[in-house]
Amino acid sequence: MQAFSWFTLTSGQEFVTSVNFIEVTKIIMTDLAKAKFNMIEQQVRPWEVLDPQVLEVFNQINRDHFVPDSLKGLAYADCQLPVIEGESMLPPTLEGRLLQALNLKPSDSILEIGTCSGYLTACLATLGKHVDSIDFNARAIETAQKNLADLNIHNVNLRCFQSIEEISPQPIYDAISVSAGSLPSIPDNLKNALVIGGRLFAVCGQSPVKHAQLMTRVSQNEWTIDNLFETDIADLA
Repeated sequence: MQAFSWFTLTSGQEFVTSVNFIEVTKIIMTDLAKAKFNMIEQQVRPWEVLDPQVLEVFNQINRDHFVPDSLKGLAYADCQLPVIEGESMLPPTLEGRLLQALNLKPSDSILEIGTCSGYLTACLATLGKHVDSIDFNARAIETAQKNLADLNIHNVNLRCFQSIEEISPQPIYDAISVSAGSLPSIPDNLKNALVIGGRLFAVCGQSPVKHAQLMTRVSQNEWTIDNLFETDIADLA
């Protein structure tokens, strides 16, 4: 690889004059591509995420695009990443189980609670027709808006809310994803925001053991809940 060469302006600013940037970029991209492959094959698949459309969306969308430069080396690690002050991306294994459980269709209207930096939003928007995504942090909305625009993902409406109680109980969503944090239980306004046949994924309960749940609205006044697996994430503040 060609060595770095520097010159200094009178202001003291240093600039690279002869770096093989293309070669450096190729190395970085190759490492990230390997990390993505390992995430899918060694983390997500073993966690029983086998839905081809979920695996394909993970392959299609670069997770590293949604993390700050300081964390790009950890973008595909199976851990929560603090990408925005006060907010973290969920581990990819949990995101995979969430997407698989919702069983999204191209015609689905989706509500996401917890935009964060927009990675899961991008996955939902790719799998469904439209996403209304809300967050309780204005900075998260700004960050996600830029990240999604960079990838030409435009079937998303982003909004900043003060609390989950602001969500309308009108039955308009085929799927609801609650990734902003865990809930003691699923509130009535979210249950009623599902159309009949609609699905909702949320983590509910109390630490140290909480349950990832899939709620399905089966009639006007009836919902079923399946406990999918045990996990523990921070409470929704």
